[in-house]
Amino acid sequence: MMNQSRDATMTEVLDNLTRAVVVLDADRRVTLLNSAAEGMLQISARQIEGEALTQIFPGVTVLDGAISQALDEGASYAEREIRLSLGADRVITVDCAITPLPAQRLLLEFEPLDRHLRISRENQLIAQNQAIRELIRGLAHEIKNPLGGLRGAAQLLEAELGDEEQREYTRVIINEADRLRTLVNGLLGPETKPDIQPTNLHEVLERVRHLAVAEAPAAIRITRDYDPSIPAIPASADQLIQALLNLVRNAMQALGREGEITLRSRTQRRLTIGGAQHRLVARVDIIDDGPGIPPALQNQIFYPMVTGRAEGSGIGLPIAQTLVNQHGGLIECSSEPGCTMFTVWLPLEEHDG
Repeated sequence: MMNQSRDATMTEVLDNLTRAVVVLDADRRVTLLNSAAEGMLQISARQIEGEALTQIFPGVTVLDGAISQALDEGASYAEREIRLSLGADRVITVDCAITPLPAQRLLLEFEPLDRHLRISRENQLIAQNQAIRELIRGLAHEIKNPLGGLRGAAQLLEAELGDEEQREYTRVIINEADRLRTLVNGLLGPETKPDIQPTNLHEVLERVRHLAVAEAPAAIRITRDYDPSIPAIPASADQLIQALLNLVRNAMQALGREGEITLRSRTQRRLTIGGAQHRLVARVDIIDDGPGIPPALQNQIFYPMVTGRAEGSGIGLPIAQTLVNQHGGLIECSSEPGCTMFTVWLPLEEHDG
């Protein structure tokens, strides 16, 4: 009776741990799984108890070497930042501690790092975007003032010139000054705060899709995968259309003449964006099957003027990031050959900021 009570207490303690705990027997079969482990592995203890862990999740075989050493030497081992494949499309990053127990049993403790890594990465993206905007704002002031003087002087000179051929030179100066001013304004992005209203996300996505279909070459397919249960989001529809259209156009330019772009919507519970916790957020994925972003550019794509294409302006992605940031959201990107995905996170409650 006392043993049963002790076991019940131990199970309760383990279930209240935030770290995922798995106990294996001498044959490396699962004998215990706490609640955190059930959440991490997305399986119930009843389903997996008595089964070999590697049979259920073959990706865990990356720990075989450390498990064998722990058993052979009777010593604990720790593996850092291990990528575990838990299914066809699910890979997580964890720290793992392996501790031998009596009777050749093993205690595996997993600390998921994906959330910490994602929060660190997104904070870096937000800080990077804010720093770039402040830098550009200062540079814009220094550039616009002499540009205005240059343009005004060219206009006065043009009025004094009687020769039409000479006036062509002043027009070049005026046109180039206007082009530079437009470029600087584009780098700055929108100056006004978004006009937040309850907005149907799928109406926005459909507007973006129709505009993209009209621009895309015939061999580029634009498909939809929507979650119709997503409620209205607090947003400026016009600014959201601009941000998402910039991302879709970026995907079209990456594809060239043919390929597929998928617009996908989902919801995510309990997500932290820039230090703010949200009970529910909308997720929009824009996925293309193009060649991917070169690894050297992947950490810089939200910098202004950074582009992998000779004809690209390099301002579409920074502007999209700024627009989404103004909604309390964030754009993230992952890319490999055959699959580039821009993920837009948008809170489903109004942003204070």
